[in-house]
Amino acid sequence: MQSIINRNRVVLLHLSFWCVYLSFFVYQVSSMQRTPEIDWIRVITVVCIQLSFALLIGYLNYFFFLPRFLKDKNAWRYFLQFFPAFAILMTFRLGLERYLTDGFSGEARYLYTTRFVVQVLTTNLFIVIFLGMIRFAVGWFEFEARQKSVENERLTAELNFLKSQINPHFLFNTLNNLYYLAYSQSANTTEVIAKLSQMMRYMIYDSNHPLVPLSKEIEYMENYISLERLRLNDQIPIKFTLEGGNPQDFLIAPLIFITFLENAFKHGVSNNHPEAWVNISIQIKGTECVYRVENSKIPFNKPEAEHKSGIGLQNVKRRLELSYPGKHSLTVENLKDRYSVQLNIQLS
Repeated sequence: MQSIINRNRVVLLHLSFWCVYLSFFVYQVSSMQRTPEIDWIRVITVVCIQLSFALLIGYLNYFFFLPRFLKDKNAWRYFLQFFPAFAILMTFRLGLERYLTDGFSGEARYLYTTRFVVQVLTTNLFIVIFLGMIRFAVGWFEFEARQKSVENERLTAELNFLKSQINPHFLFNTLNNLYYLAYSQSANTTEVIAKLSQMMRYMIYDSNHPLVPLSKEIEYMENYISLERLRLNDQIPIKFTLEGGNPQDFLIAPLIFITFLENAFKHGVSNNHPEAWVNISIQIKGTECVYRVENSKIPFNKPEAEHKSGIGLQNVKRRLELSYPGKHSLTVENLKDRYSVQLNIQLS
C-alpha cells in the first residue's frame, strides 16, 4: 500500500487539491443563491463550467507553457504565450455562464459586473499559480532525487574501486610470503596455501557485499595473522585479543581492518628483529567496535617504506568516510618506540 502511494503521490496531490477546491466552490455557489431552496441544476451548471475551464487553463499551463519556460528560461516568451490563451479561455468561460444563465439578456446582473469578472479571473489565476507551484516542487524533488542517485552511484563506484585495490595489495604481500616459504623449503608451505585459499574465498565472495558479519572479518584477520606467524616461525611476539560482545551479532564493511594489520607486520617485524612485536585487539562496547593495532618501531625501518604504505592508508581512510560518515574516529600515533592505530566504529 505504501509503495502504491509513493509511486502515485503526485497524482494523489492533484486529486486532493481538486477535491478540496470542488467542495469549497460548491459551498460558495450554493450559499450565494437568494432563493429558499437551492437550485441544484444552477449549482451543477456553474460548477461544471468553472471546473472545466479551470482544468483546461491549469493543465495547459502545467503541461505546455511551464515546460517550455523551464526549457528556454525566457519569461517574456512565457507571458506572451500564456496570457493570450488565458484571456481567450476566460472570455469564453464568462460568455458561456452568461448564455446558460440568462441568454445574454442581462437579468442576472451580477454576472455582468466588474466584481464578478475579477473574481473569475483571480480564482482561475490562483489555480494556475498553485498548479505551477506543484510543478516546480515536483521538478525540484525529482532533480534532488536524480542528484542523490547520481551521487550514490558515484560513491558506490568509488567504494568498489577502493575495495578492489585491496586485492592486488594483499596478493602481492602474501605471494611474497609464499615465495619466501617455498624458497626456504618450509614445511608450512601447504598450510599457507590452504589458509590463502580460505582468505581468497572470503575476498572473492563475501567482500562483494556492502556489509559482512564481524565474525567473518575477524576470521579473515586470524588467518592473516596465522600466515605471518608461519612466515616468522613464531619468533616474534604477536598478540591478538578479542573482548566484549558476540561478533556474530554485528555487521561491518569488509576488509576495513586489513590495511592497518598489513602495515603493522610490514613495518614492525621485518627481518625477525629480536625486539619486534605486534599487538592487535578488538573490543566490542555495546554497538561500538574499538580496533587497535600497535607494532614496534625497529631501528632499521626506513622512512621511504612508510611512504609506500601511504596509498593503502589513504584508501582505507576514504573507505571509512564513505562507509561510516560521522560514525567513526581514527587515531594514528607515531611514538618513539611504537606505531599505534586506533579505529572506533559504530557497528550496525
